[in-house]
Amino acid sequence: MKYVILIHSSPQPWGHPTGNFIPETKGVPQEQLDRMNADFERMLGELHERGELLGGEALADPASSTLYRWGDGKPVATDGPYSEAKEQLAGFFLIDVESRARAEEIAAQFAGPGETIELRPGMWPGGEEA
Repeated sequence: MKYVILIHSSPQPWGHPTGNFIPETKGVPQEQLDRMNADFERMLGELHERGELLGGEALADPASSTLYRWGDGKPVATDGPYSEAKEQLAGFFLIDVESRARAEEIAAQFAGPGETIELRPGMWPGGEEA
């Protein structure tokens, strides 16, 4: 079963890892941040070793995006971001796991101060959720 873990955040200025650029982490002691980062890197390594981590990518500033919508019978390009929401899509990870419960267990480990994590099943050819 394939799932996408979407990382929503609002770093100012935009940067990665997002935790380095959000106010919610400014008051966290460096020792705790170092431990959280080490735990996260270890988890990514374990997911890779198990074959559950298929990939992931940090995304550039939403202001650098271009949106394409259909208008007047053709695609029309406009500057991003897509929405005026406080949080924007900051990155994603694609996982392939045996169950929804395993996906939820993994996604919970991605949550950090000032970030929202979204777990969404993929829909692959045939229209079925993965």
